[in-house]
Amino acid sequence: MTIDKSWTTIRRRGSSNEFWNGLQHFLQMAKPFVNDRGFIKCPCRRCLNNASHQLEDLESHIFRNGFMFGYNQWIHQGEPATANAGTTVAGPSGGIHERDEMFDVLDDIISEDADEDAVGGPSSNEQYDDLFAALRSELYPGVSFFSSLNFLVKLMHLKVLNKWTNKSFDELLKLLKLAFPKIDLVESHYEAKKLMTKMGLGYSSIHVCKNDCALFWNENSLKDTCPVCSESRWKLQSGKRSGKNVPHKVLRYFPVGPRLKRLFATSKTAKLMRWHSTGKSKDNDVMRHPVDGKSWQEFDKRHPQFAGDVRNVRLGLAADGFNPFGNMSLSYSMWPVVLTTYNLPPWICMKAEYLMLSLLIPGPQSPGKDMDVFLRPLIDELEELWVHGLDTRDAAYENGVFRMRAALLWTVNDFPARSSLSGWSGQGYRACPTCNEDTPSMRVIGKTAYFGHRRFLPTNHHWRSNLQFDGRTERKRPPRRFNTTDILEQLRRVKTGIPGKHPNYGGVKRKRGDDELNWRKKSIFYELPYWADIELKHNLDVMHIEKNVCDSLLGTLLADPHKSKDTDNARRDFAKLGIRHELHLFEDGNKLMKPAADYTFSEANRRKFCRFIRSVKFPDGFASNLSKNVAQNDS
Repeated sequence: MTIDKSWTTIRRRGSSNEFWNGLQHFLQMAKPFVNDRGFIKCPCRRCLNNASHQLEDLESHIFRNGFMFGYNQWIHQGEPATANAGTTVAGPSGGIHERDEMFDVLDDIISEDADEDAVGGPSSNEQYDDLFAALRSELYPGVSFFSSLNFLVKLMHLKVLNKWTNKSFDELLKLLKLAFPKIDLVESHYEAKKLMTKMGLGYSSIHVCKNDCALFWNENSLKDTCPVCSESRWKLQSGKRSGKNVPHKVLRYFPVGPRLKRLFATSKTAKLMRWHSTGKSKDNDVMRHPVDGKSWQEFDKRHPQFAGDVRNVRLGLAADGFNPFGNMSLSYSMWPVVLTTYNLPPWICMKAEYLMLSLLIPGPQSPGKDMDVFLRPLIDELEELWVHGLDTRDAAYENGVFRMRAALLWTVNDFPARSSLSGWSGQGYRACPTCNEDTPSMRVIGKTAYFGHRRFLPTNHHWRSNLQFDGRTERKRPPRRFNTTDILEQLRRVKTGIPGKHPNYGGVKRKRGDDELNWRKKSIFYELPYWADIELKHNLDVMHIEKNVCDSLLGTLLADPHKSKDTDNARRDFAKLGIRHELHLFEDGNKLMKPAADYTFSEANRRKFCRFIRSVKFPDGFASNLSKNVAQNDS
């Protein structure tokens, strides 16, 4: 006997007699198969057959949350496993389709909303009607294995992977419509994007003052002029606003909470979100994941309630500027702010598909000291996720819903971006953020130099007594460590500046007082309740440091006139400091002579080095072909 299951796809459950009658028939069929305590697995979109309830609770669950999608053979409620092996679901439109993989995707999305409904009250979920209509629709008459929605999702994925323009996508849709007149497909990229946004994970467009003074957001959302510099929010033509309001700048904000919830929506990723609690290194001397580091462990000690639930999320933030136009002659700097989830194992957390874009800061100038203006929406949400959390369905856990909280552990940036985020200037005599006010530095010809590195060596190291470094022995100990109280006291003395780049307001250069040290501002991150206690707040991107050090080192060894640090001014500095007399410049007649240094290659050794680099072989995909960077004459 064929069981009518078409009622399971009805969206308007409250006003449908067909759904109610189908639900009663289902309960009657399941009644003989309850266990000895009167419980049976619940196939609602929240429980997904992972939890068991009594029949009266089963009725309310299914009516409130809906029947789970893709569950076509009711083996947990008494339907024989051999019966209706090819059972299909008849949709409200009367079309019959085989199981589509998009059922699982929509099931995850609907389950998230079902959890919110359970907490905040019932919801009709009518926003998904268009998605289910596309899911029930055949792509082409007779093609039952490919729904219109499935095809559109795959087509949009190809667009992203291959960087198709919107215009080319529209042209492709027109060609498909022309070649296959009966194909059920949207008319344009605009319609496709409008449909895709209903699947969640969209973004908010926030207008920005042209001078980066403020966001037109929250209390400023209805204003037409900047609350700081009074500049117009809109672009003007001949001093007048054009017919359509066009903002000067738009900040794209991608909310973090829904993206974190999506990680727990499928059992596979939900299990991986616990890896940090089970995958710790058992060797105290080995660090293969941030969970093995001191900063993570100290954070857990200070916040035991947060650390008590391993599903709470640890995040890292990275930001840097890039030119989106790929044209280096055009000066434009756009700044993406990306979050990574450290709950995941190390071989996954840095993959592109698990990185979350949270902000896209517009150009043409880098935000600089005004970075905090753009970070405001993200910081507000991070504070909300820490204080109140977010009800989240855990697909890998029987209890279903838990209160997910999140914390930002640190940032990862190059040195200039670190200055924008932390508030400590990376220029001047106190540029080192670790040494702080104890930074050893001096002025040399054309720049500021930082010395005193021997103080980090053991006290009995023979280099400490070597006079060739700066003509003196080094007896100082490593620089002191500044604790949280010291840093907060320094920040208390920092004066609050005016944001923005308007020449009459935030753009006016302000001379820092001696008591402000190198602080330009108190970073917005300190608004997070836990930020002041984090031991390692800002990490430097090793890639940039390695490249710069390697370039300088090789350039000096090879005596490259463009990249060597052994310049004429460096030799003049030797003379000024009274060290390395054998390397001082001297005059020979009318010529200024530069003695060869023992730390540079001779011509013969330079050729040997180049021949070695030419001969090095790496496995495929491990490194580029270095031999291409060696001149044919090995010079």
